Amino acid sequence: MKERSRRLNAHYDALADRGEGSLTLRLCDAYRAAGRDPDRLTLDEVAGIDQLHLGGRAASRTLATFGALRPGVRVLDVGCGTGGASRLLADEFGCQAFGVDITASFVEVAAWLSDATGFGEKSRFLCADAARTPLPDASFETVWCQHALMNMPDVAQVLGEWRRLLVPDGRVLLHEVVAGDNPEPLALPVPWAGTPAESHLQTRADLERRLDEAGFELVAWEDVTRQALAWRQKHSRREADEPPPGPALPGPEMIFGERFPTMGRNLRDNLAADKVRILAGCWRLR
Repeated sequence: MKERSRRLNAHYDALADRGEGSLTLRLCDAYRAAGRDPDRLTLDEVAGIDQLHLGGRAASRTLATFGALRPGVRVLDVGCGTGGASRLLADEFGCQAFGVDITASFVEVAAWLSDATGFGEKSRFLCADAARTPLPDASFETVWCQHALMNMPDVAQVLGEWRRLLVPDGRVLLHEVVAGDNPEPLALPVPWAGTPAESHLQTRADLERRLDEAGFELVAWEDVTRQALAWRQKHSRREADEPPPGPALPGPEMIFGERFPTMGRNLRDNLAADKVRILAGCWRLR
């Protein structure tokens, strides 16, 4: 775990890895420069950094519709990143969200942003390997995972951990990058990987098989690649425009550094060439 954690921290917080200060401090400084109080922020003000997956908050809302979420449901947000999905689930669906991520800087930022936006009591976070969490059995009604399995080499063990952590008849809500039909190598870097060794894409068939073997029954499943590509194309055009004058609210480049526009273009091109696809769905624990 330590070596994988080191590699992921180096990828997802490359600026800190180069000695440019912690992610939390850099983001706090950026909010101050934009005229905001980093201890009192709105969900709209953190939108640029709080959900690091295709489709942003709209994709999370769509995924939530698969799950019949209701107030008070305990949700484990696996690969929570900076905590955006956890806060959205707390704000819009009344869930009790608990995020887990192996990247320490993300967990620190997630806790800060939840406190700053008033969701510190409804969204909590833990730095841990998703395959081996210290959480007790049957702790959650729902497991939520967006764009995280492709960073996990032992998917079978992760799914076994989900089975342990879910109550009987619990649900898995999954929004994931999978391999497309085009076998050519990915254009790299992409947001989840800088080298082939960091990317653990599965085919749709393999993912479905592993979920079935882990004891999960399909409820609903949709290929959302077309929508994801349209969203990424729109954002690539926006990133290519001249930035507006004056300090702006923080965006993904504050996390990924100067590589981010290249990552975005490569992801767009991989989607267009069918090297990757985006799938969303819900499974029930048998």
